[in-house]
Amino acid sequence: MLHKTRINKAISAPELRVIGEDGENVGVISLTDALSRAEAAGLDLIEISPFATPPVAKIMDYGKFQYAENKKQKEAKSKIRNVETKAIQLTIGTGDHDLLLKAKKAGEWLREGHRIKIDLFLRGRAKYMDAKFLKERLERILKLIPEGHKIAEQAQKSPKGLTLVIEKQ
Repeated sequence: MLHKTRINKAISAPELRVIGEDGENVGVISLTDALSRAEAAGLDLIEISPFATPPVAKIMDYGKFQYAENKKQKEAKSKIRNVETKAIQLTIGTGDHDLLLKAKKAGEWLREGHRIKIDLFLRGRAKYMDAKFLKERLERILKLIPEGHKIAEQAQKSPKGLTLVIEKQ
């Protein structure tokens, strides 16, 4: 719920719990007393928590308050990580060297925090091979991945063949 911060005369509550400019708790005082204290200090009265009973206000410079709020928002935004699902395609005949390269790339992606979808691509008659044999083919690459991982979604049949999803432990 977004609300506009009220300052000075825009505050409508008759009584406020006021925090002084040094961070000390002044206590619950009337709006007029709080405004006169802020004016005497040459600062603003800013409503910090409007939904508290009584609302909480702080005596401080409004410019500094806005700067601190913007800094908090930027900090929160920078902590958000986008997790992508990266894909690796294999066939039954994929060579050992190619598997090593793909496993190495998968390890990098896991380190970055991404999920990885491993597709065992099946053509023609390979679609009807023994399920145990196909799962062993998927296990081959899982053993080669250098980074610690766990299976997020077990191997399932897909239109292309078998699909398995892994993520960082």
